[in-house]
Amino acid sequence: MDIDLFLALALFAFVSSITPGPNNLMLMTSGANFGFRRTIPHMLGVGLGFVVMILLLGAGLIGLFEAFPVAYDLLKGISVVYLLFLAYKIATAAPTDETAEVGRPMTFLQAAAFQWVNPKAWAMALTAISAYTPTQSFGSVVLVGLVFGTINLPSVGSWTLLGQQLAHILTNRTRLVAFNWTMAVLLVASLYPVLWP
Repeated sequence: MDIDLFLALALFAFVSSITPGPNNLMLMTSGANFGFRRTIPHMLGVGLGFVVMILLLGAGLIGLFEAFPVAYDLLKGISVVYLLFLAYKIATAAPTDETAEVGRPMTFLQAAAFQWVNPKAWAMALTAISAYTPTQSFGSVVLVGLVFGTINLPSVGSWTLLGQQLAHILTNRTRLVAFNWTMAVLLVASLYPVLWP
């Protein structure tokens, strides 16, 4: 991969990783509700889960969607339903004092698995593989995965940190409930590009 293509890939990885989407909105919500330290497994699941997704798609899974386009439409439908469920869970999350015993942030495996039903993750991975692996070699796919892995983790970490800082403002039930409902609405709004491309 030449330097110009590498720099373009790094820029694409940064912009797509740092901009709002389901992962970042959920991480900000988790940071606000559970703090940075308790959200680390969630962050690692997002970062490493996405790298695994890129590697598997680059290794040939993308061919399945090209051969059977209905599979992609089915996945999109499942993704929308699951994101609506997550938005509901965020909107109805109990305030911090009530979540001490029953609430918990998303685990590493849950966050890694979530990448497979996250429409933004699919768009990012498919674009990265099709646009930035000109040789279609597995080595170039690995490089794309490494670039995303390096850039994605600090990006999602910044959203978690932002959520943790917001927790200082969300010190009463009314503000926290309003924040959770706002995050739920934004998560639903993030489906706009999926439903109306």
